Amino acid sequence: MAPNQFMQGQQQKELPPSEPLKSQKRDNAFSISNSFWKTKKEKAPVKEESVTAKQTKSWDVTTTNCSANQNFSKVDWFKGLEPNFQQFLLYRHCRYFPMLINHPEKCSGDVYLLIVVKSIITQHDRREAIRRTWGQEKDVEGKRIRTLFLLGTASKEEERANHQKLLDYENHIYGDILQWDFLDSFFNLTLKEVHFLKWVDIYCDNVRFIFKGDDDVFVSPSNILEFLEDKKEGEDLFVGDVLHRARPIRKKENKYYIPSALYNKNIYPPYAGGGGFIMDGALAKRLHKASETLELYPIDDVFLGMCLEVLKVSPVGHEGFKTFGIVKNKNSKMNKEPCFYRSMLVVHKLLPPELLQMWDLVHSNLTCSRKLNVL
Repeated sequence: MAPNQFMQGQQQKELPPSEPLKSQKRDNAFSISNSFWKTKKEKAPVKEESVTAKQTKSWDVTTTNCSANQNFSKVDWFKGLEPNFQQFLLYRHCRYFPMLINHPEKCSGDVYLLIVVKSIITQHDRREAIRRTWGQEKDVEGKRIRTLFLLGTASKEEERANHQKLLDYENHIYGDILQWDFLDSFFNLTLKEVHFLKWVDIYCDNVRFIFKGDDDVFVSPSNILEFLEDKKEGEDLFVGDVLHRARPIRKKENKYYIPSALYNKNIYPPYAGGGGFIMDGALAKRLHKASETLELYPIDDVFLGMCLEVLKVSPVGHEGFKTFGIVKNKNSKMNKEPCFYRSMLVVHKLLPPELLQMWDLVHSNLTCSRKLNVL
């Protein structure tokens, strides 16, 4: 198995059909550079090299020599695992991969809030919606807000070259992509977590806070800034929709199923739902060091809870983070009520048309019967 086919055999998360980039953005970009398609390798690296030359540290993984750990094949309990868990364990020691797209300049100077979004290569429509709404880069009263999207490579080999070309062009337009050479898949979300933590430790010495979330959430940057106003340095802030005493799921048909051979405890450590959370920039660097003391775990937000446990840091729950929707009943009208969204920090789950519509409603001349105080 070639290194860039890492975990290709496991079940993949169902992806929506690919859609073209928004024409209005592409038209603008074409007028700037019509030669992109012929000179892809000339342009993007030039900017990156000029920036990294000033850095004392840089991403140090340039090749991947990763082979399966065949010691597992001799163990009886391993033979009884499902194929996707077998493959996860065989390659769990393969921890870091080369960078394909890097933007260290995002952390140059003082950055008050770094918005980081987990995405996959085919979902450019979600990234476009976020750039037009809560992911806009701006300065608010001298506080710099910057945005990045975290990606691996396309899961289907036959589509990889075409999707990569589109992503390279998207990055040429926006310059907000971090990409590593591992396959985007459900189990590899933890790889995305540790790669980002390592990237922060290398490049981000002056980031005050980090918001990290999914690409299908509604976020209110103004509410986040208001929430962070009274936070002091050194608080080890880690806040979100926190689950306490959650149990590993043992039903095989469940997406989050974990066999007892992989985790034999009955309770997970406290962790924040991966849909969206905020952490202190200095804490992110410590989390990187803590992550290297642990073996990778298939569920990324649980793994981050394990890292917090190593540091003896307790994640703090906040009712403004709704990573399961406003209410858990997906059919409830409350989940579509803009007056609730106006008072929230993070709400999961909205697809691009819903996000754009809700953003416009929340920022319109909205009249609500009562005001919610969640900050």
